[in-house]
Amino acid sequence: MPHPLSNVGAIHTALSLIPIVAGLLAFVRQGRIDPAGGLGRIYWMGMILSVVTAFGLSSTGGFNPGHALGLLTLLVMACATAAPRIAFLGRAAAYLQVGLMSFSFLLLLVPGTNETLSRLPVGHPIGHGPDSPPVKLALACVFVLFLLGTGYQMLRLRQRHGKPATLR
Repeated sequence: MPHPLSNVGAIHTALSLIPIVAGLLAFVRQGRIDPAGGLGRIYWMGMILSVVTAFGLSSTGGFNPGHALGLLTLLVMACATAAPRIAFLGRAAAYLQVGLMSFSFLLLLVPGTNETLSRLPVGHPIGHGPDSPPVKLALACVFVLFLLGTGYQMLRLRQRHGKPATLR
């Protein structure tokens, strides 16, 4: 096996599935990841566990871009969670929250996609790191899905907030 997972790597991988599943379920059930909702809280906790366990992983022996990405993700989620409490944002707070929570999900999928395609199938992985064409293509697809999903959520918010009355 060319890329065996360490015990910490296996735990990290399992814990990283929690926010992926919670985020997808929240999107399907509620149309968004609401940090104040039950699935949103599970998403938050799973993301914290994923980032914390990522600190035990490093091919370079120290702080690396993956660690920075994890910290950025937590910062983005903190800003999303705080957005509704910022009075001057008004209605924009809901849009900001949806956009930031979606962005946090994208940030979770970037290393996950790279690592998955660089390790599977075992013995003959699809990709060989973030610069390989299959990984770049997969990440481009993930980004398009992020744009479509975020756009969908923004349209749902607009419908919920109501449009100005029109003359008939």
